[in-house]
Amino acid sequence: MQNSKTDSIFLRQVSIFGGLSDDDLARLANIGSRKSFPKGSIIVMEAEAGAAMFTIISGKVKVVRSDGEGREVILSILSDSDVFGELSLLDGHVRSASVVAITATEVFVIHRQDFMHLLHTFPSISIALLGILANRMRKADSQIKNLSLKGAEERVASVLLQLAEEVGRVKQGKVIIDDLPVQQDLANMAGTSRETFSRMLHTFIRDKELHLEGNALIINSYENFREKHR
Repeated sequence: MQNSKTDSIFLRQVSIFGGLSDDDLARLANIGSRKSFPKGSIIVMEAEAGAAMFTIISGKVKVVRSDGEGREVILSILSDSDVFGELSLLDGHVRSASVVAITATEVFVIHRQDFMHLLHTFPSISIALLGILANRMRKADSQIKNLSLKGAEERVASVLLQLAEEVGRVKQGKVIIDDLPVQQDLANMAGTSRETFSRMLHTFIRDKELHLEGNALIINSYENFREKHR
């Protein structure tokens, strides 16, 4: 009973469930289940059949695709209250990307049959999902534009702005990106070599737009950085 109550409180913070009543959230909490994954484990595998939707209770994951040569490209980084795995449940196709735990991660799992029942029962969930999918399409369009039209500096800045938006913490006008991915992953996101990404990053640091504290990257003035590099 205590777990169900705790899950109801957590689910209230998830945007797609925000329109549900307390009683409906309690029912939803009893439909799903919690599952934990250690750091580095694969939660969802690209090209497998989709059997469930996941909501992150705690932790951080990366959404990745692999090319024919085994190179990995990070599409997005997700954290607390974000959802993933819903697309293949909606269209019936296989998973379009893999999801890997960057940190120890706990998720709330809703299986396909229950998920489809929720969509029929609560139209507000369907509407909220449309908003999430539209936002991801906009991000995908932006990534395509970055890779095809922008130079190396702009592509690197765009990746940092994407991370700031997805997992950054705001503190006194600064944005802190904890647990920065390794530079090869960041370079793949930007469509540059690791050496180029490193050079651009140190240029931003030299110009006092950014600084590093351990494995955390701090954007000193997020608004100024976004205005200059968007």
